[in-house]
Amino acid sequence: MKYSIVNYKNVRAMTLDFRLDADYFRPKYLKEDRQRRHVGNIIIGEFCYVTDGQHGYHEVDENSPIFHLTAKNAKGWFVHTEGADMLAKWVNDQNKRSSLKKRDLILSTRGTVGLCALVTEEVLPANIDQDVARVAILKKEMIKPEYLLTYLNSKFGQDWLIRNASGMVQQGLPLDKVRNIPVPLLSCDFQKYTKQIIERAHGLLQTSKTFYKQAEQILLCEINLQNWKPKYQLSFVKNFSDTLTNARIDAEYFQPMYGEIEKTISKYDRGFDQIGRQFKQNKKSLTRILDKDYQYIEISCVNISDGSMTPMILRGDKLPANAKIKISLDDIIVSKVRPYRGAIGIVTSSNYVGSGAFTVLQETGTINKETLFVFLRSKPMLEYSLKFNTGTSYPTITDDDILSFPLPLIDETKQKQIKAKVEQGINAKYNSLQLLDIAKRGVEIAIEKDEKQAQNWMNSELKKLIQDNQSLGT
Repeated sequence: MKYSIVNYKNVRAMTLDFRLDADYFRPKYLKEDRQRRHVGNIIIGEFCYVTDGQHGYHEVDENSPIFHLTAKNAKGWFVHTEGADMLAKWVNDQNKRSSLKKRDLILSTRGTVGLCALVTEEVLPANIDQDVARVAILKKEMIKPEYLLTYLNSKFGQDWLIRNASGMVQQGLPLDKVRNIPVPLLSCDFQKYTKQIIERAHGLLQTSKTFYKQAEQILLCEINLQNWKPKYQLSFVKNFSDTLTNARIDAEYFQPMYGEIEKTISKYDRGFDQIGRQFKQNKKSLTRILDKDYQYIEISCVNISDGSMTPMILRGDKLPANAKIKISLDDIIVSKVRPYRGAIGIVTSSNYVGSGAFTVLQETGTINKETLFVFLRSKPMLEYSLKFNTGTSYPTITDDDILSFPLPLIDETKQKQIKAKVEQGINAKYNSLQLLDIAKRGVEIAIEKDEKQAQNWMNSELKKLIQDNQSLGT
């Protein structure tokens, strides 16, 4: 059993809101406090402007260029706009304090506390909601935004944020606590070195996205859907016999735009089939062992911007009832819950356990998994999935719906091109993540030991990464 002995006077001095709970004084937290003090701390409020976004209702305007970002858009070190609404300009004008600028940071302060990301040019203009803090650095000669980003995503930053969050049903971190986050003041040279690594990681991430867009363009041009735009119709006529055949009477199911997608795919000169006849459904069930650790994938573990996955590590006795499927390497998982969001990915491990909320597909030879991955994540097919939705606040589709999707039998040469682009994108994303890990661990070593040892370690790891990529021919 681990325990801490803390003087009552120190308890009063250490906490803003007089915390007496044992969890706040875990030994590892106290050790990290000592390590930070050894380096020398300043608090964020001394060099940053900190605010949150608009509270309550916000007006959406699809014709506006302004993104309305929430906590989910802070996931993954760099701000992304997946799933973001477009904010009415007048709302942004009335909330200039929370209007983001390049190299600001955003930090989630409600629910999943501690997601921290850097604002880059491609997500602007943008504003935030009340569950996100904007951290605008006013003294960039003192603190580089990229260094602060790395520190907040390190174990020191994340542990402090988790430790200081409070709440029973939903965790929260008040702005006053954000302003009091302690930050070790490392040298300007070390911060610049960290900044260079973060910038390279961001460049590789953008390269990854470019490869994916190229793959998508190859596919959509091949099937003549590259310029497709949804056209909702308020009124149209269908035969009553169609409702009997499909056992659906809701107007959404019969929207003409879905028929347009099906018609375009059916005209593909090499033919088409159904997904269920080209891919095998993986139905392997899990027999859980209570004291074994599992890598569990649920919907929230899939990054909707690129399909990558971050599993949760759970013991067998802690796995939810819906942890049902033994997922295999190279399977494709397709979300049946809110499928239009794009929680679709290619599995890169043989040790995952999947939620029953996924349809899991296995390649059988005619169409490669990369082509199916790009096809299902394309805008026309994400819109097409709406046809089969049932439910309102938590819309779902079924395995049979996904298996019945039309699938063009893409030319083999085009499939090889798509596969190559997807693999190049995955490799660029992997290298980006490796660089972020190097920067993060380097900052931790600098705090735990010293900057010289940290930089020597970072140099060594960067050389290994370069050598590995040369051996792979990338």
